Amino acid sequence: MIWNVIDKRTRPYRWAKINAIIEATWHDNTVADTDIAPPPRSAEEEVTYDQRESLSLHEAITWANDQSCPVTLYLYDEGAGTS
Repeated sequence: MIWNVIDKRTRPYRWAKINAIIEATWHDNTVADTDIAPPPRSAEEEVTYDQRESLSLHEAITWANDQSCPVTLYLYDEGAGTS
């Protein structure tokens, strides 16, 4: 499930093909001025890191929202962020 979104696109009106990364939201707990997310109850529940390339914004949101733990969804322009 999505708990946070970090949009790093320089072309924010492009939604048909983007790159996306997800990480467990609790990984952000050490960042200054962050909300604190609870750690996972088990290793099986945690999504450490995953990425997808050349998918639509809708597909990225659906994919991130279907995860087993709270995730931060990072959005990038197609061709950026994952290479």
